[in-house]
This record gives sequence, structure tokens and C-alpha cells, in this order.
Amino acid sequence: MLKPIITDEECLQLKALINESDTILLTCHQNPDGDALGACLAWAEVLKTVFGKEAQIIVPDQSPDFLQWMPNTEKVIRYDKHREGCNWTLNHCDLIFCLDFNTPSRTADMEQALRLSPARKVLIDHHLTPDIDTVIAISHPEASSTCELIFRVVWQMGCFDQLSKHFAAPLYCGMMTDTGAFTYNSSDPAIFFIISQLLTKRINKDKIYRNVYHTFSENRLRLTGFVMYERLVVDARRHASYFTLSRDDLRRFHFVKGDAEGLVNMPLQMKGHKLSVSLREDTERDRLVWVSLRSVDQFPCNEMAERFFNGGGHLNASGGRLYCTIDEAVEVVKQAFAAYEQQLL
Repeated sequence: MLKPIITDEECLQLKALINESDTILLTCHQNPDGDALGACLAWAEVLKTVFGKEAQIIVPDQSPDFLQWMPNTEKVIRYDKHREGCNWTLNHCDLIFCLDFNTPSRTADMEQALRLSPARKVLIDHHLTPDIDTVIAISHPEASSTCELIFRVVWQMGCFDQLSKHFAAPLYCGMMTDTGAFTYNSSDPAIFFIISQLLTKRINKDKIYRNVYHTFSENRLRLTGFVMYERLVVDARRHASYFTLSRDDLRRFHFVKGDAEGLVNMPLQMKGHKLSVSLREDTERDRLVWVSLRSVDQFPCNEMAERFFNGGGHLNASGGRLYCTIDEAVEVVKQAFAAYEQQLL
């Protein structure tokens, strides 16, 4: 059995909050990944099936195409496309579930409207140092994903049997993507108990894997080869590497959102490699570089991301951003490698 992650009192409080709320909103962080979008879709299904509540999902901006197969993604509203209507909803809803982010700043342009919303807020998240004013905070950084926490809450509330594959599929997707298909941050046996239960809902886990990892375009495949051959810089002595993707590179390969997904993991296939860093210029804004970090074993990506890249995250998977040119970003990476040299050797 799974150990409780909230008290009995919090469980009752959570049910009461849902039951007494007429307008419920779910939201997540900017650039929604599988865990963020999966958590929103799965929790919306819980609210509808168990509590009879039609929740609205508002995300800050676009999620990758390879996640659009999940049930009910067509109902998700993008804040960047419908700002006025979303602001009205944020200002008039009763209850907001903040899923898979630890601070309002991670919702980008939606931050101010979220902070000013008079609605009560509930946090369900697995990032460090939560900083959101909530009535209930379900924060467990040790969890593999926010989707894992959603399952645990549902299990503790005793309503798993009421739910269908429309709940199980996005939840499995979120757990899978946030662990690199269960290759990291997934050693807790409870994770595989959860998977076994999700499989009773007759989800096709192999198809979910293909939907996420085997649906890239020819342009993405050629981009991968280009990055690994032309752009990858390996610091063999420090067992680390980085690569850059300029706006010209992205234009050359007809980049669409999601095409860079997973590239930062590939250098870790080298024997003895400990750290991989990706630098990608924003396609629209000047002097903005998106940073992704991946590591193995105990190398602290989250510390490096916070110290050098205005970011944070998890031990082995983190991200951030730099407000500079791509060449200046490379110099920051070199400084970071030097600062963490003893942990990389």
C-alpha cells in the first residue's frame, strides 16, 4: 500500500474545497511538459468524474505537438492566445489548482494575474522551495513527478476505482516523461505499484511511449544529427558537454516547439559522462537563451541552474534562462564547468 502524503484532515479539507467551489481552474508552468499537462488533464478528469465539476485548464503557452494525443487536450486554453478571457476567469474563479510549479513566476506572463486572483489556491508539486500562498500545499520534492502525487492523492481519497483510462493515460505519460521513460528518479518501488494500477485501466503504455518519443518529423531527426556532429562541445577532462542552437540553426531545420526535446539527454550516453547542457536561443525574443541541464548520479543540476542560469529544478534534470547572446551564454557555461570542476572530475 502507498503511504499517505496528506493528513486525513487535509484530505477532508480538499474534498470540501472542491465540493463548495463553483468555478475551478487548473494551471501549470510555462512551456508545459508531459508532467504539467498530464497532471492538469488527469486532475480535471478526477474533478469531473468524482465530484461532478467541469474545471477549466489554462496553460501559459503552447505545449509540444507530441503531447496533443492526450484526451481532452483540445479543451485546454492558452493564456498567451486568450489573455483577456483568461484574466477574467482568474479574477472570478473560486479555486485554483497550481500543478507542477513552485512559484508564480514560472507561469511567465500569467504571473501577475495569478498572484492577484482572489481564489483559494491548492498546490500539488514536486519542486523544491514552494513559494505560493495556498490553503493546502501538497509539496513532495522526493516524488518522481507531479503526476505521481496526483495518483497518490486520488488513491488516498479512495476514488481510483471510479476513474477510467482518460485519467490513467495522461497520468502515466507525465510519470514517464519526467523520469526519462523511468531511467532516472524512479527507484522507489511505489512508482511501479502505481504503474501496475494504471495498467488496470487498460492503457496502452507502449503506444503512449511511441506517441511521445517516436512521432518526430524528418526535420527533427536531421536536427539531432546536426547538433551531435556540428554543435556538441565535449569537455572530456571534466566529463561534461554543452551544445548551442542559434536562431539561424532553428530556422534552417524548420524548428517547431518540442523538436529540441530530449536532445540534452543524448550526450549522457558517453561512457563516464556526468553533465550535459543545452543552450537554445529563443525564436522570437532577442538576448534570451533557454538552458537545460541533465546529469547522472549525484551531480546537482539544480544547484548549478540556480547559481548560474536563473533557474532550478531537480538533482538530475533542471533548467533556466540567460538574458544574453548565445556566445555570452557559452562563456557562462564554461564558468559553471570550472566552478563545479571537482564534482565533475
